[in-house]
Amino acid sequence: MAEERPRRALAWVRAAAWALCVLAGLYGAAGLAAARAATPAPDAAAQAVPRRIVSMLPSLTETVCALGHCDALVAVDAYSDFPPQVRSLPRAGSLDGADVERILALRPDLVLLARSSRLAERLRNLGLRVVVDEPMTLADVQASIARLAALLGEPAAGARLWEGIAAGIDAAARSVPPAQRGERVYFEVDSSPYAAGPGSHIGELLARLGARNVVPPGLGPVPRLNPEFVVRADPQVVIVSARDAAALKQRPGWSALAAVRGGRVCALSPAEDDVVARPGPRLAEAARVLARCLTMPRGRP
Repeated sequence: MAEERPRRALAWVRAAAWALCVLAGLYGAAGLAAARAATPAPDAAAQAVPRRIVSMLPSLTETVCALGHCDALVAVDAYSDFPPQVRSLPRAGSLDGADVERILALRPDLVLLARSSRLAERLRNLGLRVVVDEPMTLADVQASIARLAALLGEPAAGARLWEGIAAGIDAAARSVPPAQRGERVYFEVDSSPYAAGPGSHIGELLARLGARNVVPPGLGPVPRLNPEFVVRADPQVVIVSARDAAALKQRPGWSALAAVRGGRVCALSPAEDDVVARPGPRLAEAARVLARCLTMPRGRP
């Protein structure tokens, strides 16, 4: 799980909240594990706290800001747009097209890259300090927050941030009534269709909320599905971007889905889409969005 691809798919490819998971699906679990193993954890104690940071992944941008160091950011990737203060920062390109000359001109003392980026070695050879990270699961987010907190000299703040996230996810889970737990849910990442599988951070959140994902674990974190698979699975709740919701009934067989017939198609706004797609500090907010979808009454799409 490129700029030219649909915005929702891009969010996963570059952020977290989806496409990085698409990359995981393409690489396979073994390849992803190998990539992680090949990247040593940063020795935060051995180097000074960075004061000029370029972040090339939205979830990492959000984490830096959530730890109170937004003012250290001197540039971000093309998709970092939260919190609002980062929107005025210089753009250093994207996952596939980073502007190396601009990055060098900004004289950063730390560059944060996605693991799937191919720039790490090049930037290191140019004398820059580079840390690669790419959270895709809830455990990844917790570990990423701890790593960045250590780099920024804020280990206690990192622990508090994760505790707040975990508490928020637990609260969202408690908001789902027992009668609505165990329902079949389909989360559409992109209208291709790509879906959020159990191994993605979205799939993990759905499981924490008591939902039963129609995508089996063996298909990967964000598999591309045959549309007929969804028809056969007959989800009771469908979660999809607002721009794609209206066209669901035009897909062959989809008008007969329990979710469509019962008016339980949850259409996410662009803002909600971004929150849910990014595996970062706003996971608790993402859990609340998903909980709202799961508790939709029948007859109110």
